[in-house]
Amino acid sequence: MSYYNLHTHKYTGNPDVIELVNQYPWEFDATIPQYSIGIHPWYIDEVRLELDLKIIAEKLALPECLALGECGLDKRITVPMALQTRVFEEQIVLAQEFQKPLVLHLVAAYDELIAIKKRFQITVPIILHGFSKNEQVARQLLDNGFYLSFGKYLLRNPELKSAFLSVPDDRFFLETDTLEEALTEVYELAALYKGITVNALQDRVAQNWTKIFNPIV
Repeated sequence: MSYYNLHTHKYTGNPDVIELVNQYPWEFDATIPQYSIGIHPWYIDEVRLELDLKIIAEKLALPECLALGECGLDKRITVPMALQTRVFEEQIVLAQEFQKPLVLHLVAAYDELIAIKKRFQITVPIILHGFSKNEQVARQLLDNGFYLSFGKYLLRNPELKSAFLSVPDDRFFLETDTLEEALTEVYELAALYKGITVNALQDRVAQNWTKIFNPIV
């Protein structure tokens, strides 16, 4: 039974792990077998923006590109929200055009995200990676059709347990992101919280992965 890693910045090549490796258009690595690609709000560069979007569109057309991301909104950085929103919305248009899911980085902009989803009538799946908020925020996002992915904060914040347990079995993923701990540790804790075996948890995540990404593996 495989482990599925929704979001990582490092390709391991581990045969026991199916991983969605985050890529940026300005440093694309063609040797990575499955990936997402997008413009993170931290790294928006207006000088190269047109080229970055062009590269993203080219990669989204390929079967090995499973998603657009990570992209999104972050209210705690100096990049103007108007610029962040414009770049995010341009990427939403591409995700809709190529019918690829969105993997989001989102900080303190949940209401804005929900409003954008409704305004653009987004139909592709949207996954918030690295979820770290409370059960109330989780419920708000779930009620608006989002998926949630858990990783380092699940390991480091015991209070996140209730939010994790509030997510239906068909609406969550697990990840490492930039985590120093192993993916197996995330799965072991998630399985413990749910009161099931790691194998049973792997099966649930695998079903979600197949449903959302229809992977080539």
